[in-house]
Amino acid sequence: MNRHGLYIQLFSLHGLIKGHAPELGRDADTGGQIKYILELAVALGGHPEVERVDVFTRLIRDKKISEEYAKPVEMLTEKVRIVRIACGPGKYIRKELLWPYLDEFIDNTFKFIKKQNRIPDLFHGHYADGGYVAMELAAAFDAPFVFTGHSLGRNKKAKLLAEKISSEKINKHYKIDKRIEVEEQIISQANLIITSTQQEITNQYGLYQNFHRGTYEVIAPGVDLETFYPYYHNQLESQSNDDEVSRQTRVGLLRELYRFWVAPHKPFILALCRPDKRKNIHGLIEAYGKSRELQAIANLAIFAGIRKDIQVMGDNEKSVLTDMLLMMDYYDLYGKLAIPKKHDFESEVPELYRLCAESGGVFINPALVEPFGLTLIEASACGLPIVATNDGGPVDIVKNCTNGILVDVSKIDTMGKALINILADRIKWDDFSCGGINGVRNHYSWQTHCSKTVKAIQALAPSNTLSEISMDTHSPVRKPFGKRLTEISKLLITDIDNTLVGDNEQLQTLLHLLEGNKERVGWGMATGRSLDLTLDIMTEYNIPMPDVLICSVGTEIYYGPDLRTDKGWQSNIAHFWNPEKIKKSLEDLSFLTPQEGEGQRRYKISYYMDDDDGLLDQIHQCLHGAKLRYQLIYSHGKFLDILPYRASKGKAVDYLQAKWEIAPQDIMVAGDSGNDEDMLKGKQRGLVVGNHSNELKKLKGRRSIYFSKHGHAGGIIDGLGHYQFI
Repeated sequence: MNRHGLYIQLFSLHGLIKGHAPELGRDADTGGQIKYILELAVALGGHPEVERVDVFTRLIRDKKISEEYAKPVEMLTEKVRIVRIACGPGKYIRKELLWPYLDEFIDNTFKFIKKQNRIPDLFHGHYADGGYVAMELAAAFDAPFVFTGHSLGRNKKAKLLAEKISSEKINKHYKIDKRIEVEEQIISQANLIITSTQQEITNQYGLYQNFHRGTYEVIAPGVDLETFYPYYHNQLESQSNDDEVSRQTRVGLLRELYRFWVAPHKPFILALCRPDKRKNIHGLIEAYGKSRELQAIANLAIFAGIRKDIQVMGDNEKSVLTDMLLMMDYYDLYGKLAIPKKHDFESEVPELYRLCAESGGVFINPALVEPFGLTLIEASACGLPIVATNDGGPVDIVKNCTNGILVDVSKIDTMGKALINILADRIKWDDFSCGGINGVRNHYSWQTHCSKTVKAIQALAPSNTLSEISMDTHSPVRKPFGKRLTEISKLLITDIDNTLVGDNEQLQTLLHLLEGNKERVGWGMATGRSLDLTLDIMTEYNIPMPDVLICSVGTEIYYGPDLRTDKGWQSNIAHFWNPEKIKKSLEDLSFLTPQEGEGQRRYKISYYMDDDDGLLDQIHQCLHGAKLRYQLIYSHGKFLDILPYRASKGKAVDYLQAKWEIAPQDIMVAGDSGNDEDMLKGKQRGLVVGNHSNELKKLKGRRSIYFSKHGHAGGIIDGLGHYQFI
């Protein structure tokens, strides 16, 4: 593969994104951000200094939606793909419910990257969920992390509270506090935050505690000027962009609109948005319904997403659409208000703008708050004057394009007067129309956006691309764990006490061997010790930082060199873990003494128990009686550890094998005692050192376990030779 261009990964996770006929307005997750992502990806893919762009989203298998959302890879252009990664349930769920599954998404993306044999030069997250995934991946590969928020949690929470919705209800539906927590982290860690407007930086990011730790750059979105061309091209035969498909689209749209209007010759007011209360459709219909003058001079058309049966839609969408129908009846707008059931993003929307412009109409975005307003620049590119809120992105758009009027859309009379002001004054209409066409071309082209974006990316890694750095096997700099674990072909995991340590001379020989084979062989330690106690013994024996640390009997996984927690493993083992109920169930067993200090961890409850002699059966009876799920490990005749049922050193090794796609025969595990048993009995190559405890004698004779005659690190060296790892 040619490695001379940038490889960019974009993350937009909700899953309802596809290249052919995107379903804008299907629900709250399918707004303008989908269009932005698709056009951004294709535009970046066309830049001469970009080699590949992948858009990552969630793979969905759901009979209620298109099979296209279940395709693992969809090509948009020769250089641009949609990559779908499975996580969580197969069915579609709204993005607010995806938080528990994002670490699984990250793990599966690691696998995808390893198969590509190419490490991205940039991870770019969109919205908080995509930002979280991009942030974690960028940290794993020490690559730049760029974030585009589109909308932010603190701003959204403030608006919802202002609507008298309780914090409890907001959290239950939107998981808003989780989102805000992640956004705070993103702001502090992103190498660059791209915004559409300066207002977004000041009024949205400015609400965050970490605001001053962020690095921001305003790079306005672009518009496809070949698709959104001026309305008058259709009227000039010599410059006509029309073909038969375009003509058919126009005829179909007119037929649909004329079904609603008794006077179709009049100009019309066009609104195009999702059926969401924040879009203020109610206010627009009220402004139109109360103004006899406005009804006399113009029709109204509201394309509010895609619907088949309002009764089966989500509560928000159902409420808005039902309200539209009731208001139509209340103001008796039959014959004046068109509310079509669907529109096609690719072909119909550009023609809608042009039809509205040809009629002498106006486009209105009545949303109370608009972070940017992509539909405003699309409409303006087609020559359609606009009316929009004076809060947010429209302020910059109108300043750059002089293409319409900004109003306080919460004031119904003001909105209606602005529409009349444009509709009734042809000179003003023409000025706004020409201003929009010219202003969009000067300020909002994708070519300009991509040039600024690529320049910003290159500034983050000015010397050379990160993928080239990753190929330099002689670099003296320790590689980040993501690069390291995608490149090695063998992995050694060893217990510490009485396995790795115990013979200092052999330990130093082993460490020297591992250093000499580090390009092929990675290594790690699996121990019952906590992280702090593990670091203590590493310091005592002068053991360098390994690639992986499995601590606290397999309940915690860390990666060197900077000890990053594997959050995917934490999410995995948290399933059905109820530590307080476990402690309560065992509190009457007098033979159990809780371990102090580091013995107790978030996912490990530890006791001293001097002798088994049937006592383990009593413990099982108590825990089974309480209907608890757990893992119980007893070792060295005195240490009892209770773990989540999904946790153990062996299961942690299995997880690493699957996550980093290392074949079982290419992983060797080494141990000496009972708490190593499940690790040794796994699918990997097992090595028992010569100084092993009696607890492991029962494993002799297993084909996949080698019992060395050498003790401690000498046994590990013997095993590495036996399995031909070195």
